[in-house]
Amino acid sequence: MRGRSLETVQGVRPSEKILILDFGSQYTQLLARRLRELEVFSEIVPFSISKEKISEIAPKGIILSGGPSGVMDKNAPKTSADLFSLGIPVLGICYGMQLLVHEHGGKVRPSNNREYGEAEVRPLKESAIFSGVSGLFRVWMSHGDSVESLGNGFKIIAETEDCPIAAIEDEKKKIYGLQFHPEVAHTSQGGKILENFARNICGIKSHWTVSYVLKEAISQIQSQVGKSSVVCAVSGGVDSAVVAALINKAIGSRLHAFFVDTGLLRLGERERVETVLGKSLGINVKIIDASKLFLKRLKGVSDPEKKRKVIGKTFIDVFEKEARQIKSAAFLAQGTLYPDVIESSPVSGPSSAIKSHHNVGGLPKKMSLKLIEPLRFLFKDEARRLGAELQIPDEILLAHPFPGPGLAVRIIGEVNQDRLEVLRNTDAIFVDELKKAGYYSQVWQALAVLLPVRTVGVMGDSRSYQNAVVLRSVTSVDGMTAEWARLPENLLRRVSDRITREVKGINRVVYDITSKPPATIEWE
Repeated sequence: MRGRSLETVQGVRPSEKILILDFGSQYTQLLARRLRELEVFSEIVPFSISKEKISEIAPKGIILSGGPSGVMDKNAPKTSADLFSLGIPVLGICYGMQLLVHEHGGKVRPSNNREYGEAEVRPLKESAIFSGVSGLFRVWMSHGDSVESLGNGFKIIAETEDCPIAAIEDEKKKIYGLQFHPEVAHTSQGGKILENFARNICGIKSHWTVSYVLKEAISQIQSQVGKSSVVCAVSGGVDSAVVAALINKAIGSRLHAFFVDTGLLRLGERERVETVLGKSLGINVKIIDASKLFLKRLKGVSDPEKKRKVIGKTFIDVFEKEARQIKSAAFLAQGTLYPDVIESSPVSGPSSAIKSHHNVGGLPKKMSLKLIEPLRFLFKDEARRLGAELQIPDEILLAHPFPGPGLAVRIIGEVNQDRLEVLRNTDAIFVDELKKAGYYSQVWQALAVLLPVRTVGVMGDSRSYQNAVVLRSVTSVDGMTAEWARLPENLLRRVSDRITREVKGINRVVYDITSKPPATIEWE
């Protein structure tokens, strides 16, 4: 398989789109998702994108995101002033509005009354951006600077008690600015404002729907693959399952999926993949038992990064050996999602906080296959909806995220068969009780961590000196930030009782109440 560099075959990407220039706002991805919920395709690009590149992409509209900087800062991110000569409608949000004013000769200064949190906006005149928005409405403010005076062509169209210039427009050039964030849930009519910009001002007519994505993706895969075969690795997770089901629908048995049993899996993971992907969905899946090889190579390894490297290299060695047997294979499929693409080239600021994906390892630098990524422009929730359309059952579709290196990064210290069995059974009990209590679907991720410590306990009539485990459960929207889940005390008690009673070697259970940040969701 080794040879020339990987070529990437793009995923579904419609011609009508809104381009979001990212200036580092923590809400940039949320903004893109809000537009897609309105069935408007949006794409995030760095603020430094050139005028020529924008012309090549030919978006129907451009949004300048918020950001942590001030436009008067020495190294404040700026976009080319030529952007405004393209004749494309522009919407600036928070920092984006201040940049609009600055680039058109207006003035921005530190606010006397900084606004953070909810405020009430009062429209001052009729405007296309506020069409159908009724009277006073609540918004979310987050700014330390304010516009003092407007540049050429702009008019004030809304105010708040503490911000006399809360929204602006240049109706002739179709340029609009909002000091507040329409993308957050706290802004009561934010969806309507974004829809006005996309549909009425930019004139986008196409609808970004699951049925559209499915139809276009199948057509694109069939056209690109031709009569060749595709190989891919499936893990039992959402992303790889959706990719496999999608490509299977497009080319059938010419998809060769491989499930590598690393020995680091959750209880019943291998059987679930065989049953659901293989039998129920009819995907051509080959199970490869490489558990002894992984454990052999992990012997004596305690450092978390070294664990990842060992697991990643071993996974690639096993996968390549099997995939090389498929002589007709010309493509390698991967479940890359849009956040992965965005975060590979972030800007400075909160949006640059790249989450740890905990993947099993990177692809080889040289391969003789083209890389096909049909989910490349989809967010996680869109991938799940596509999976539902492909009739992937909920036991896979709604499963919590699971790290590529598996239980190895949930065992602090060296990994061996005994410690894996302890953690695997602990994890299964935790998940089982969450499902019974109806909490599994309410949390983003739940996991157990085996600590490299032993604690004193009393079991029966004698003292014990056994392992301690940590339970962790978090709520989140996208995994970028997370809050520890407030699970009921009686639920945690049941979980603890079952673990100490049923899992040999555990005599202490603790619950992690740390949010992200400062902690990550996983422990390693």
